[in-house]
Amino acid sequence: MNWTNIPSLSALRAFEAAARLQNLSAAARELNVTHAAIAQHVRTLEHAFSESLLIRQGRGVAPTPAGQQLAARLKSGFEIIADAVQDLHDNTADRPLNITVTPGFATSWLMPRIGEFWAQHPQVQLNITPSTALIDLRRDGFDLAVRYGEGVWPKLTSELLTAAQYWAVAHPDLVAGRTVRSLHDLSDLPWLLDVHQLERHRIIEAEGLDLSTLQVTQLNTNDLALSAATAGLGVTVQPRPLVERDINTGQLVKLLALREGGLGYHMVTVPGRTPPALKIFMRWLREKAASW
Repeated sequence: MNWTNIPSLSALRAFEAAARLQNLSAAARELNVTHAAIAQHVRTLEHAFSESLLIRQGRGVAPTPAGQQLAARLKSGFEIIADAVQDLHDNTADRPLNITVTPGFATSWLMPRIGEFWAQHPQVQLNITPSTALIDLRRDGFDLAVRYGEGVWPKLTSELLTAAQYWAVAHPDLVAGRTVRSLHDLSDLPWLLDVHQLERHRIIEAEGLDLSTLQVTQLNTNDLALSAATAGLGVTVQPRPLVERDINTGQLVKLLALREGGLGYHMVTVPGRTPPALKIFMRWLREKAASW
């Protein structure tokens, strides 16, 4: 489509409203602009077309024959646009929400609770994709990401869901009979760390422990570190949300609460894109995080 010869849509909307309502003030109220703005838009169109489009009639205005023809076409065109926008809104409202979360958050925090959400909101369909990959919410069609970090993602909106509370944990058999007052009391045990989670390394070192002196097994994912810990193969440091369930079931024991590193799980969204179903889901996440 060649837009070169098409006047501004604002001017066309102003003229269509004035011709339909036959009153400049009424058109101004409908479009939430001033009377002068409507008049200026009409004059701009008349200059562009070298044609009179409205004439005064009593206290209002009336379209000329040329104005009637243009107004009828514009009314039809704007109705098509409005229908297309409404159809898209309807499709968006009906489609499932696409959510991406880290695998650890999905397994240890979200999935044990999601049944409650489904029971409370059966009308909201969710597609949940566990992933640690770098996701482009716009390109990949995701409505929400739950990601771990400091909360700064360029051109996206993030909201802290739950702050990072780090716990040192291990299988009960590994630490049976052991008194643990600091990480130094665990320095003779094997350690399990995700090679990519460098902030965990900093937190351990902030507790005064030198990692180079420990027996550390570096694993490619945090899920592997957790699995190895529940199998009794070593001590690991994890955010509280990821290990609370295993502690409650007795598969792990909490040894120490460590100092927070300014990190946490955040809800990440595209600015201005919050369909009603997403608002419902985010409100539920907040409630669950607050009560946890």
